[in-house]
Amino acid sequence: MEHLFITGIGTDVGKTFAAAIITEALQADYWKPVQAGLTPTTDAGTVRGLVQNPVSRFWPERYRLALPASPHAAAAAEDLLLQLTDFELPATTNHLVVEGAGGLLVPLAPGFLVADLVQQLGLAVVVVSRHYLGSINHTLLTLEALRLRQIPVRGLVFNGAPNPATEEAILSYYDGPVMPRIREEPAVSAAVVARYATEFRTWFEG
Repeated sequence: MEHLFITGIGTDVGKTFAAAIITEALQADYWKPVQAGLTPTTDAGTVRGLVQNPVSRFWPERYRLALPASPHAAAAAEDLLLQLTDFELPATTNHLVVEGAGGLLVPLAPGFLVADLVQQLGLAVVVVSRHYLGSINHTLLTLEALRLRQIPVRGLVFNGAPNPATEEAILSYYDGPVMPRIREEPAVSAAVVARYATEFRTWFEG
């Protein structure tokens, strides 16, 4: 049974798109522990609209924070202090996709990082990387942080237009699993997610 945590190397790298694809590929349940920013929609709302299978269940967020900011700041704005003991996995017997907030070292509270939550929940991680100036560094730092914390990497996903030089540099240091590429898409829809889900399902089954 796959229990996966989806993280990105930064913001706006396609983490939610990847989470929708993997949720559809596995017909998995989906859970976003902390949502910061509720308009125009939430990540769970986006994924729910992109997933078509009748099996996936969408579990409610543990925290829904109004401010679109780092979770520790969004929580502080509501006089909340998130704690590691606040979180436990949904009681599902299905595959589970858990989507993080931002990157691996984003603070959820003082002294409490997203990476601490991943360790507490005992999840393997899918890292979503997207090319931009600095993305090699951000990808390798994410992978190094996972290695140092002995958190298993289930796969690396390159999202966006191919950049052979960048990807070669990353893969010269990372020799773990690489998932199918998510290409640049003019629009994201349930049909697009379903198309990629077929590729990812084959990868998981292989």
